[in-house]
This record gives sequence, C-alpha cells and structure tokens, in this order.
Amino acid sequence: MTQEPTPRRARHLMDPDAPRKRATAADVARLEHVQRTVMSVLVGTTIFHLSVGLVIGAFFIDDSERVAQVGLCLLGGAFGVLAVAAAYAIHRKSLTPTRAATALAVGAVPAVIGLYVVYR
Repeated sequence: MTQEPTPRRARHLMDPDAPRKRATAADVARLEHVQRTVMSVLVGTTIFHLSVGLVIGAFFIDDSERVAQVGLCLLGGAFGVLAVAAAYAIHRKSLTPTRAATALAVGAVPAVIGLYVVYR
C-alpha cells in the first residue's frame, strides 16, 4: 500500500510547520519611517489643498469686497504654513530657525500668488 504524499500548501497561506520569522529592530525602524513618510505626505497635501482652495475662493468674491479677498488669501497662507509644520512634526523634526523660514516660504506660496492675482 502506497501512502499519498501530503499536499503542499500554497506559499501565500500560513504554514504551521514554518512560522514567520520575527521582525528585527531594523525592520520595525524601516516600517516606521515609511509610515511617517506616507502620513506626512497625506497630511501635507490635504492641508495644502485646503490652503489652495481658500485662495481660489478669493477669486470668486466680488472685487468690491477686497478685504474678504485678502483675508481668504492670508488664511490660505496660514494653512499652507501649518501644512509644512505638520509634516515636520510628523517626522519629529524640531523647528529650527532655518526650518521655520522654509515652512514660511513654502507655506506662503499660495497666499503670495493669490494676493498677486487679486491685486492685478
């Protein structure tokens, strides 16, 4: 009498005879770095879209309401700065004077463009 060999498990299924190896500290560190990068990109782009949306909203306000247009552009710039600052915070980077200047410069781009177009 011949014995039938046990069927081989598919590779994508869990095999109780060959458990997965434990994650090393380096594996966990790489995973956390990727998670932080993805989260900062998501947070940054979401808040930056809000910033650009506020600036675009300023274009649809009548020109007789100049204060409202400027206010929306400045709010857009403030949210742009918050977007860059949030990305720094997620990466646990301290806000040094150089990084603060970068956050102000990059975050204020929508406001500067919006103010230019509003006053044109």
